Amino acid sequence: MITTEAAAESAVPAVLGDAEATRASEREQLVWPWKDAAIRALVQRIHQLQAERAQAFRQLEDLRIPACRRGHRQYLSSGPPYDFPRYRSTVHEVTQAFAAASREVLAVEAELAGPRAQPLLASHVRRLQQLEETRLATVALLQLMGTPELTGQDSLQMHQLKMKVIKTMEAISEVLQDLRFDAESAE
Repeated sequence: MITTEAAAESAVPAVLGDAEATRASEREQLVWPWKDAAIRALVQRIHQLQAERAQAFRQLEDLRIPACRRGHRQYLSSGPPYDFPRYRSTVHEVTQAFAAASREVLAVEAELAGPRAQPLLASHVRRLQQLEETRLATVALLQLMGTPELTGQDSLQMHQLKMKVIKTMEAISEVLQDLRFDAESAE
């Protein structure tokens, strides 16, 4: 999906006249397909974005996707010398997926906080975003600690980080349930 930010980033800078500025404003409004969507549709979109994030995590971790020959585990098993270009490509793809999901989640949050006047729902979405950031940072740290150079350094810290990921995922599930329940009450 193309977001307003993406459209703005890809635009060629120019000085716009009044008519061109109006057309540009109309194009920006067309970019956001959820403007008049029901709150239920916004919440469903959040759930879809969460599914996309989960898929990106699986790709990154190379879990339960037999066709995926990339990811951190494949990178570690490729070395030394490691297949860094393939790993870098996978990390780039996953980073793009996370960034796109985050931009859209933030746009939904802004829609709920602003025009929809749903501060409780917006706070759930904000909390969800914060938890996803924590999860991503923790998974990245775990991957770094799993490199052969650092393996065995601190198994207690590895265990604590794994527990943090699990607790974060549980908190994400709770926020998603709260979001769904409170969205039903809001309509």
